[in-house]
Amino acid sequence: MKMVVAVIKPFKLEEVREALVGLGIQGVTVTEVQGFGRQKGQTEQYRGAEYLVDFLPKIKLEVAVSAEIVDQVIDTILEKSYTGKIGDGKIFVYELEDIYRIRTRERGIKAL
Repeated sequence: MKMVVAVIKPFKLEEVREALVGLGIQGVTVTEVQGFGRQKGQTEQYRGAEYLVDFLPKIKLEVAVSAEIVDQVIDTILEKSYTGKIGDGKIFVYELEDIYRIRTRERGIKAL
């Protein structure tokens, strides 16, 4: 089992979510986050004054999947979140040792 964590641009969330549901993904955790990478923030104007925004709004998606479909999930996120511009985001993949569904006490792949 794998945990796929993607940090993407906020306006790409719905497109990515729909594509993941199309793959049969039944659960996604979404968190609004802020950060910066190579783009180092951006300059904005407010009431005529220019200022630097160090942290840009992003969306963090977390999806637990079976190892068999992890490549499909990654390809889908790559395709649907791509704009070709700096700040498109990152995808991280972690090994999951185990998963438990609290309500039914199911464990492992059954808990997905």
